[in-house]
Amino acid sequence: MEKEQSVEHFLELIKRSRRGKFKIYIGMSAGVGKTYRMLKEVRSLLRNGIDIKIGYIETHQRKETEALMQGLTIIPRRKLFYKGKELEEMDLNAIISMHPEVVVVDELAHTNIEGSKNEKRWQDVMDILNAGINVISAVNIQHIESLNEEVEEITGTAINERIPDKVLQMADEVVNIDLTADELITRLKDGKIYDPKKVPTALNNFFQTERILQLRELALREVAHQLERKIDVEVPKTIKLRPELFMACISTNDESAKVIIRKTARLASYYRSKWFVLYVQTSRESSDKINLASQRHLINNLKLATQLGAEVLKVKSDNIAKTIWETAGKYDITTICLGKPHFKFYQLVLKTAVFTQLLNKMSQTHIDLVILS
Repeated sequence: MEKEQSVEHFLELIKRSRRGKFKIYIGMSAGVGKTYRMLKEVRSLLRNGIDIKIGYIETHQRKETEALMQGLTIIPRRKLFYKGKELEEMDLNAIISMHPEVVVVDELAHTNIEGSKNEKRWQDVMDILNAGINVISAVNIQHIESLNEEVEEITGTAINERIPDKVLQMADEVVNIDLTADELITRLKDGKIYDPKKVPTALNNFFQTERILQLRELALREVAHQLERKIDVEVPKTIKLRPELFMACISTNDESAKVIIRKTARLASYYRSKWFVLYVQTSRESSDKINLASQRHLINNLKLATQLGAEVLKVKSDNIAKTIWETAGKYDITTICLGKPHFKFYQLVLKTAVFTQLLNKMSQTHIDLVILS
């Protein structure tokens, strides 16, 4: 059994090494310029001696796009009859037979005509990649399977053609083609996306500023997610950049606690990072030993921290410095934030012998200690 698994694993490694590279251009909607950018890349690769051919491109009769098609090698589409009409489809067999170094396949979410080898074009692309051919493709954010409900809620339109998330995950590179809402609407009004007769309808439906902004956010978020996943999978831990994680440390009667919390929140916001507030409760600060005013003060500070987006950590311990260090290690904290030395909490930490050990340990790591005014 183990031998069979070992053989299967080795075969998978061989297949991966033979598989073509896969690049996807992704955009928030039609008209952002995905096809245009693909064709610009095609011409650049051709100038560098790469054997690249067009497997399928849909120009939508856009003049700028059609101009870039001049002189490119286009693999003829196959013609077939469906319900009494002659239709065209990408010729999968011809692409694999010609075996160019790179092939361009537009409209990744397209559904093939009934009777084709594969139901979906993304499945055709998998066959091309497995044949050792590199593929450049494009898709709109609304066609990603896991985003289907969000997109339909934003646009009010049912999206029938979708690709599984695993297709994006298989890509070696995902590139976002980004435009502002104003730029996209200007392109639409200038007739660069649809026929001028369709513009008023488009402006009243899909191409509304608030919808474009939401779709743009989805596209940016998805590309960022794919980049994070790629880093997690491919970058060795020894050289991977650690995310910035901040931890503010407060005590029960610390008058500077609100300042420490707010400044740490700003730091975390600047780095767009997760952050924590640590409250170490000593035996002298148990609920039966501190007055109601102090308790209320602490509760208000922890409530403020939660409102500002912190995760609150409460730890019972009489060894504050050691607890700070251990908690920082447990949560991979990069920066510990404390109040100035004249505050009671800092003095309490300073008096403990472990604080010296804390500083020594920190000098051997990449954890920063920030003293906030």
